[in-house]
Amino acid sequence: MRNPPTLLSLAIDSAVLNFSRISDLSFVPEHILLDLFERILLAGKLNEKILKLFIATGKEEVLSFIESLNIRHPLIPVLPTRCSERI
Repeated sequence: MRNPPTLLSLAIDSAVLNFSRISDLSFVPEHILLDLFERILLAGKLNEKILKLFIATGKEEVLSFIESLNIRHPLIPVLPTRCSERI
């Protein structure tokens, strides 16, 4: 027989579904942040805004986990313009 989900597991699942409403993760314990980040990756919901929220926590384990997966901020190229010169 399968064990029922824990309250923590249900809370993390709810956070993944409603992550757009979360603006600060600094109060969340490190082990929960790691589980949350992993679930966001599995759900395919990682984007630049979410990555910035996790990096902004400054928690060493979270930062090293992100680094170990080789996840970086996307670089947005600056396209050259001819604003200063006449064509």
